[in-house]
Amino acid sequence: MQPFQERVVAELKDLDDKISKLQVFIHGGMFNALPSQEQERMTQQLSYMQGYSSVLKQRIEAFTP
Repeated sequence: MQPFQERVVAELKDLDDKISKLQVFIHGGMFNALPSQEQERMTQQLSYMQGYSSVLKQRIEAFTP
């Protein structure tokens, strides 16, 4: 694997870890205590992060001919 490919794989791993932590937070009790606008922003952030993760996975799949 080339260095740039290794960076993409590492980026995906880091991003998926952040996604997992945000999902845990959103499904926890503290999330419901936040103002609704902040809940919406965090939910939107999670959606964007999941989309970004999907693109990184597609790029990694394309590494193998």
